[in-house]
Amino acid sequence: MSRRRRGAHINGLVLLDKPEGLSSNQALQRVRRLFNARKGGHTGTLDPFATGMLPLCLGEASKTAAFMLDACKAYRATARFGAATATGDREGKVVEEAPVPQPEPAQWQQLLATMSGAQMQVPPMFSALKHEGKPLYELARQGISVPRKARPVTIHELRLLSWEPPELCFEVVCSKGTYIRTLAEDLAEALGSRAHLVNLRRLWVEPFQRVPMVTLEELEVAAENACLEEHLLPVEAGLSGWPEVTLDAAATRVFRNGNPASAAVETLPEGLFLVRDEQRRALGIGTRQGGLVQPRKVFLLDAPGGS
Repeated sequence: MSRRRRGAHINGLVLLDKPEGLSSNQALQRVRRLFNARKGGHTGTLDPFATGMLPLCLGEASKTAAFMLDACKAYRATARFGAATATGDREGKVVEEAPVPQPEPAQWQQLLATMSGAQMQVPPMFSALKHEGKPLYELARQGISVPRKARPVTIHELRLLSWEPPELCFEVVCSKGTYIRTLAEDLAEALGSRAHLVNLRRLWVEPFQRVPMVTLEELEVAAENACLEEHLLPVEAGLSGWPEVTLDAAATRVFRNGNPASAAVETLPEGLFLVRDEQRRALGIGTRQGGLVQPRKVFLLDAPGGS
């Protein structure tokens, strides 16, 4: 006899301001328990020592998580020059020391400009990427280092906030897959030095540049006052800006059953789009198939407690 899954059908997104000291999964489980949500996931890992925006997808919103992994992100970071650590951040042992550089302001501006734009970046060993089925960080903890292929990333913006030797504070807007620890190490290497991160905060994840975050403490208070739903964004919130198509009542029934539905799709671009019914409720994600809307993801929002 299979075990019955516990929890309520809670559907939506929570923009958590992850506190320092919790892994992304630990933060997710804390929020799931507060909402008593049956299932959930997060979009993009934050290191335990890092803070800031961690979008959490509860219930049917989990079906949008994969599409948000490609989103741009913004960070504020502080790097300490003069020493490299095994992990690239303050939690690792110092493995190499070097003189602290003394660049002039013009040198900083020139360096930040050269580090901006499209480039290739080698992922760190302390990352969740896998090698032969094992996360790299597991190998790194065993003292094993394996070759990693450089991957294309884009630094959209890189701005110096302050340079008070030995610490550099900067903000960066970057593409998915960018490691800020590696960026700090590359900046130091370009100046003949070494560095590691001592602070890292994720400011926003696209498309939530101007949407406020909520802390665990605020969620705990909301749970005590039975008003958690005030911090729950709609299932489709992470798809803001996507093309949309509206289905009539008959086509809605067809789409919700997982079948291609008739709709006016001629003006829609190729690729994915958000599907809504005539009451503007999100039905799922679709693609064009001739003159039909082919379901890619269908949101099941009729269960008790759903949105």
